[in-house]
Amino acid sequence: MAQEQYEVHDYDIIVIGAGGSGLRAAVEASQVPGIKVAVITKSLLGKAHTVMAEGGVAASFGNLDAPDGWETHFYDTMRSGHFINNYRMVELFAKEAPDRVLELETWGAVFDRTKEGRIMQRPFGAHSFRRLCHIGDHTGLELIRTMQYKALHSGIDVFQEVTMTKLLVHNGRVAGAFGYFREDGRFVLFRARAVVMATGGWGKIFKVTSNSWESTGDGAALAFRAGANLMDMEMVQFHPTGMVWPPGVRGILVTEGVRGEGGLLYNSEGERFMQKYDPERMELSSRDVVARSIFKEVQAGRGTPHGGAWLDISHKGPEYVKAKLPGMYEQFLTLADLDITRERFEVAPTCHYSMGGLRVDPETCATNLPGLFAAGEVACGLHGANRLGGNSLSDLLVFGRRAGLGARQYLEGASDFAPVDDAELNAEMDRVLEPFRRENGVNPYKIHERLQEIMTNHAGIMRSGPVLQEGLDKLLALKEEAQNMGIKGSRIYNPGWHAVFDVENMLLLCEGIIRSALERKESRGAHWRTDYPDELEDWQKINFVESFDGEQIRINTEPVEQMPERLAKLFTYGKAPGLVTERSAEA
Repeated sequence: MAQEQYEVHDYDIIVIGAGGSGLRAAVEASQVPGIKVAVITKSLLGKAHTVMAEGGVAASFGNLDAPDGWETHFYDTMRSGHFINNYRMVELFAKEAPDRVLELETWGAVFDRTKEGRIMQRPFGAHSFRRLCHIGDHTGLELIRTMQYKALHSGIDVFQEVTMTKLLVHNGRVAGAFGYFREDGRFVLFRARAVVMATGGWGKIFKVTSNSWESTGDGAALAFRAGANLMDMEMVQFHPTGMVWPPGVRGILVTEGVRGEGGLLYNSEGERFMQKYDPERMELSSRDVVARSIFKEVQAGRGTPHGGAWLDISHKGPEYVKAKLPGMYEQFLTLADLDITRERFEVAPTCHYSMGGLRVDPETCATNLPGLFAAGEVACGLHGANRLGGNSLSDLLVFGRRAGLGARQYLEGASDFAPVDDAELNAEMDRVLEPFRRENGVNPYKIHERLQEIMTNHAGIMRSGPVLQEGLDKLLALKEEAQNMGIKGSRIYNPGWHAVFDVENMLLLCEGIIRSALERKESRGAHWRTDYPDELEDWQKINFVESFDGEQIRINTEPVEQMPERLAKLFTYGKAPGLVTERSAEA
């Protein structure tokens, strides 16, 4: 076999992923003249999954509810995360989110306004105040639009439609990344002094998901194989409201903004069933609670014709709905031939977000692998056991900036480009081309379909020890079978070839999810075990941290860092601090 050739590109910092966190990291990394920065994406610029975050970006301005402040946002985020969050990440996040939103506005983002000209804010589930800054119901799209223009005007190079297959390490630190162009399969080496991972989540491990095709966990898996640690992998969020009908659109997100703007949930008997599960917050309860509540109603035989609950916003009137939720109005009219200004519609839980991910330092977003940083959904620590709606977009801005800054500061003490081993690259090229040589190999799409069935049936919204163990056994058998995945055709735009590596990444992460879910013998946030239905104090004190030696996943328990008294006192009253104290000047 003739030796393959590959392109070589040298950058001080490469950012893998072109969503909100990746673009924000790249902008920050490029702020010092002379630092070369590149963004690499397997999709196209502007197509990242960030566009699906529709409802708003959470920041405690207090524009509509004056008592809101960073302390209240901190309180809500910790409480929603069931206290296994990293308190320092949450503190930094709550304090910095308003500045990052204002910064975005100076770069061109156009937010909805109050009559006084302030940024409009809407209520969202489990937020104590109206806190979500929004642009109708397409806030994520506006964020991406703004960030990509800022990135391009910052002199950042962009490489589109590139699949990365290996993170390179030399003498214990990151040396770059290797992969191929999806267009024609030619190989490419990116040598880098620092790498920021911003590849998003892995929602495509489930059959019913709001996630797009990109969400296959590539960055987390690449970093995990290279030596970075994962944490809280058992925590997978199911958004309570995904589309249900027709079948072709099942799982597509119905923004929480519908409930934030007054949408009401009913079961098949016409009962507002959230009265039973959270009478205080009702439809604006946290996502884990609402998702489980809909699931329980369906299990009890009170579901809608297609296995969900009714969501109704029609009582607000056509003008209000079209003004506040234009995207949702068009989505249902186009995809389901249904006018939500006049009719109720069916919704059901859909896999939406991964709270687990790469373990990072709160201040710098550095992983345990020197030179590797991570931000956004691929990183872990902020959301704990359950993410608040709207916190994802402000997460991208706050920690995207911190990751870019951390990478930039790392360069000050880092030597020049690390050498790359030719033998290692030749072995990687041979591995990547191997599926073409398996004439009777297993179809990767079939493996993916069976993987989704295993995760949906054994590690979904409702779990138990025996069912999880059965799922793990099936998954390990599937992992063995997947070693024989094969494809036909050429390297030019071959989706089956790309799917091989997506599936390999998802298989690795799914094993981590199930193993952690087996270890956490309680119910907490998004992790609901019917054999351990209670939330137990002892389990609040630990996170599960995973490492991988190339063969085996190992899980260690590590203590949750305890918050200092200055923050612990915010929980003294059992309610959000902004409800009992004035907004702190520190906000």
